[in-house]
Amino acid sequence: MRVVIAEDSVLLREGMARLLSDEGIEVIAQVDNADAFKSRVKADPPDVSIVDVRMPPDHNVAGLVAATQLRSEMPDFRVLILSQYVEPHYALELLETGADGVGYLLKERIGTPSQFIEKLKVVAQGGTAIDPDVVSQLFGRPRRDDPLSLLTERERGVLAAMAEGKTNAAISDSLFMSEKTVESHVRNIFMKLDLHSDPDTNRRVLAVLRWLRQ
Repeated sequence: MRVVIAEDSVLLREGMARLLSDEGIEVIAQVDNADAFKSRVKADPPDVSIVDVRMPPDHNVAGLVAATQLRSEMPDFRVLILSQYVEPHYALELLETGADGVGYLLKERIGTPSQFIEKLKVVAQGGTAIDPDVVSQLFGRPRRDDPLSLLTERERGVLAAMAEGKTNAAISDSLFMSEKTVESHVRNIFMKLDLHSDPDTNRRVLAVLRWLRQ
């Protein structure tokens, strides 16, 4: 796995690079600003990038904006946002580029280095890894004609777990229900959100994104 790290804190950046190297993961570049990040990725695309939200040049949301731009320009670009902050508006824009190969984790909620490595690998392989707190804030945003109003509380819980990238088996374990019950809830979600079976689309991803676009 080849990784680019975009983080303006030198200690955190060097620490992540050492952690990844110890796991046999190649860090091909470390940058401390959004402009250098975009240039480096375009010059030699990595398997996955780790990006902070707030970094130069504006010290606001430059990292998240750069990641969204790269996702729009490079469909195979995979990115794990690692931040102290949830920026709902910009996070929605990032997820609207597609949920495959996207992660958004909060620094203070990563319990162990192995947990971080596991999430990074999920994103690098095209999966989704979104912190439950991020999901909660995104789902809490008011929106007109909310399609989630059709869902029961249990179905909302299943959809939130789907947004975290969990399989039906993992949802079954985390929500303490049988896998058959999870499958039933998933079918109901697809039906209520009018998502029909199509070999060219991923209904789990569309279910998460449908409410984002309302």
